[in-house]
Amino acid sequence: MADLFDSPDPDPPQASGPRPLADRLRPARLADVIGQDHLLGPEGSLRVMLDAGALSSLILWGPPGVGKTTIARLLSEETDLHFVQISAIFTGVPELRKVFDAARMRHANGRGTLLFVDEIHRFNKAQQDGFLPHMEDGTILLVGATTENPSFELNAALLSRAQVLVLNRLDDASLEQLVAHAELELHHPLPLTPAARQALRDMADGDGRALLNLVEQVAAWRVEGQLDTGQLATRLQRRAAQYDKSGEAHYNLISALHKSVRGSDPDAALYWFARMLEGGEDPRYLARRITRMSVEDIGLADPQAQRLCLDAWATYERLGSPEGELALAQAVIYLALAPKSNAAYIAYKAARASAKSTGSEPPPKHILNAPTQMMKDQGYGAGYAYDHNAEDGFSGAHYFPDTMSRATFYEPVERGFERDLKKRLAWFAGLRSKRKR
Repeated sequence: MADLFDSPDPDPPQASGPRPLADRLRPARLADVIGQDHLLGPEGSLRVMLDAGALSSLILWGPPGVGKTTIARLLSEETDLHFVQISAIFTGVPELRKVFDAARMRHANGRGTLLFVDEIHRFNKAQQDGFLPHMEDGTILLVGATTENPSFELNAALLSRAQVLVLNRLDDASLEQLVAHAELELHHPLPLTPAARQALRDMADGDGRALLNLVEQVAAWRVEGQLDTGQLATRLQRRAAQYDKSGEAHYNLISALHKSVRGSDPDAALYWFARMLEGGEDPRYLARRITRMSVEDIGLADPQAQRLCLDAWATYERLGSPEGELALAQAVIYLALAPKSNAAYIAYKAARASAKSTGSEPPPKHILNAPTQMMKDQGYGAGYAYDHNAEDGFSGAHYFPDTMSRATFYEPVERGFERDLKKRLAWFAGLRSKRKR
C-alpha cells in the first residue's frame, strides 16, 4: 500500500490486461451514477453542496454495490482533491500515521486530500478518534463508506463532524439501466427472454456490481437463441439475500415481522418470517421473539396464544429444520389473526414504575402472616378479612401500602378474552364500592 502514502500525485496506472465489466462501466462523472438521484440529481443534497463549494466530510451509508467507492473517487476529481483510498479491514495505526503525514505535507504545499475509508465502521473508537484533528484543521476531507448503521457503529464525535448520506439499494429500473449500458459496452444483447432478464436482475438483489458480474457470465456463454428462466437458473446460482444476523438487516427484519403481526397482517408477517429464514436466521431466535409477541401484543386478549407459541417452539426442537419451521409459521399466522391487547404490558410497566418510585414501603400489617407471638403483638395479621368468608368471596380490603391510595394499572380492552376480564373488574369495583359504604 506504499503508493497510497506518497505525497506526489502519480498518474493512474494504465491497465495492461482485460478489465472486468464492472470496472469498464465505472461512471466517469457524478451525473452518470445510476440510482442515487436523491443525492446527485439537480436538487440532490450532495449536488447542492458541490455547487455551493461547501463539501464537508461525509459518511456514505448503503448496501453493497450501490456506488459508494465510485462517488468518493468522482468527488475527488470534481473538487481537485488528491484521492487516497484505504480499507479499515487492512489498515492499522502505523499505516494511518503515514496517510496523515503525507496528507499534511500535501496540505502544506497547497493541495487537499480526500481520504476515502472503506468499511470505516471496522475501526475501533481510538482509531476513529484519530481522524478528528486532521478533519478539523483541513488536512483531510474524510469520506467514509459503511454498510452498517452509523448511529450504532461510529463515534458521536466523528458523526458530529461529518454528514451522513444514505445511498439506496438499486431498484429494478436502475438495474435495467445497468444491463442496457452493459449491452452497449459488449456490443450485443444478452441471450435472455424478458422473463429471464427479470430473473437476472432479481438475482442481483439490488447490488449493481453483482449484476454486472452476472451479466459478464451470461455474455460469455455460447448459446443458440434465448435462454428462459429455468435454463438461466441451472447455469447461475441465485445470490444469497443480503442479511447480517447481528447487524442492521437483522433488526430491520425482526421489526418488520413484529409490526406485521401487531398489525394483524398474516401475509406480510409470513413474508418477513420467510425472509429471515432465507437469510440464515436461527429459528430458535425467531421462536423466542414470536413468543414475546404473544405476551406483549396479544396478552390476555387470547391467553391461548402464548401456549401455542411455546408448543410451536417445542415442536421445532423435536423436529428441527425444515419441518419444525412450519410450526413456527403456524404460530406467526395465529398471532397475526389473534385479538390484540397490550393492556397487561402497559399495566406491568406502570406497576414497575410505581414500585420504583415508592421505594421500600411495607405491605399493610393486616395482610402479613404472624408466625410468632411477638409479630402478633406488633399487629401483624390483625383485622385480616378472609375473602372466602366474605359475601361473593370478595372482601374489598386494601392491599396496597398504607401510605398509598389504591392505584389502577390494568385496563383491559374490549377485544377477545379481555372483554370478560373487563366485566370482572367492573364487578369487583362495584363490590368494593359497596363494602366502603
